[in-house]
Amino acid sequence: MIENILNNTSLTIRTFTISDFKEVKEKVLNWAQRFNTFCFLDNHQYQIEPHSMECLLAAGVKRQLKTQAGDALNQLQQFIDEKKSWLFGHLGYDLKNEIEKLSSANPDNIQFPDLFFFEPEVIIRLKENEMIIEAGNPSAVFAAVSVISPESDMRVSRVNIQSRFSQEEYISVINKLKQHILRGDCYEINFCQEFFAVDAAINPVEVYKKLSTVSPNPLSALYRMNDQWLLCASPERFIKKQGNKILSQPIKGTSKRVADNKEDEKNKTELRNSAKDRSENVMVVDLVRNDLAKVCGEGTVKVDELYGIYSFPQVHQMISTVSGELKNDMPFTEIIKATFPMGSMTGAPKKRVMELIEEYEQTKRGIFSGAVGYISPDGDFDFNVVIRSIIYNAGFKYLSFQAGSAITFYSNPEKEWEECLMKTEAMKKVLEEK
Repeated sequence: MIENILNNTSLTIRTFTISDFKEVKEKVLNWAQRFNTFCFLDNHQYQIEPHSMECLLAAGVKRQLKTQAGDALNQLQQFIDEKKSWLFGHLGYDLKNEIEKLSSANPDNIQFPDLFFFEPEVIIRLKENEMIIEAGNPSAVFAAVSVISPESDMRVSRVNIQSRFSQEEYISVINKLKQHILRGDCYEINFCQEFFAVDAAINPVEVYKKLSTVSPNPLSALYRMNDQWLLCASPERFIKKQGNKILSQPIKGTSKRVADNKEDEKNKTELRNSAKDRSENVMVVDLVRNDLAKVCGEGTVKVDELYGIYSFPQVHQMISTVSGELKNDMPFTEIIKATFPMGSMTGAPKKRVMELIEEYEQTKRGIFSGAVGYISPDGDFDFNVVIRSIIYNAGFKYLSFQAGSAITFYSNPEKEWEECLMKTEAMKKVLEEK
């Protein structure tokens, strides 16, 4: 039945009524894993503005673009211009090498390409009481999903997590970065470290479900490209376009959630009033404003919210919102050239800190601190920041996740180490507990 659906090139849209949103979502996830390429975007019923589609699955490939940095964005723009259609995919961090004159020499054990986009054969949008299917035969897709069992084995095979840095090595690097700041090379840098496992045999769909149970976040994604998997529990939006309006919602500032309500509220208040976190946040906001000003009309870029505090299952976050009105006929890739990689995962000035990131980090970032999302047929788009994510190569049985923090001259290296560990707690819990 699936082959007949996928071979039909004309797509039809139909809406079906559903009664149990959670069960149907489980069925859609279980059905999706039969495809070698799919992208499942999940809002987890957060109501953070601007609210996106609740769940969106793109599965199967009608056409695709897979390429490395060099001429990738020009190829992507041609791919977009060929046909008005839904496109799903990712922008890898190392696209920086064609946006700026940079290079990447660190090892990469996951090997996502720098850029991949595909036009799907099937699109499923889930709302509270509706399933909207766009496919050659929507009724056949609905029937196929309906007979899938929602049940799954949430047990996860334990993996042995290792770290690229010891605490002492990490602290030594942070002190070196602070010397760069003192010399005037930069004034903020997002430094990341990798945690990894070799010979890791996992079921990525089940691990994603467990991660979503432990740490549901509003810009989550389960993304597959053959043997490469991304299990993403991101709270951060990179960039979103609706009509001629564009916005970015950078995160800088994190505090831990705790079970005791009084203590949890204290952590939240301390984050709101933290001079260090506010300083880091406003630096990134200024960077985003400058990036958006390159593609927006004069005087239209504004800060809609500064220092907003939002609570997620594992952490409280300080999030700001910056928006603007795009200049007429601004191509997608020109917007990306102006804004990518995102300021929250690089620092300022952006080019110099990316050179330092390459010098002091020990592994290639790849899809981590890149972006996953979609472009709609009318040119709107929405992309997350790939953080709080497990990245897995099923062929190599190599598993990785990275975490970082913003380093300024006033950073305490021990506290930055603790912040990295705090950001990895959900991933470690999912992978290390039976």
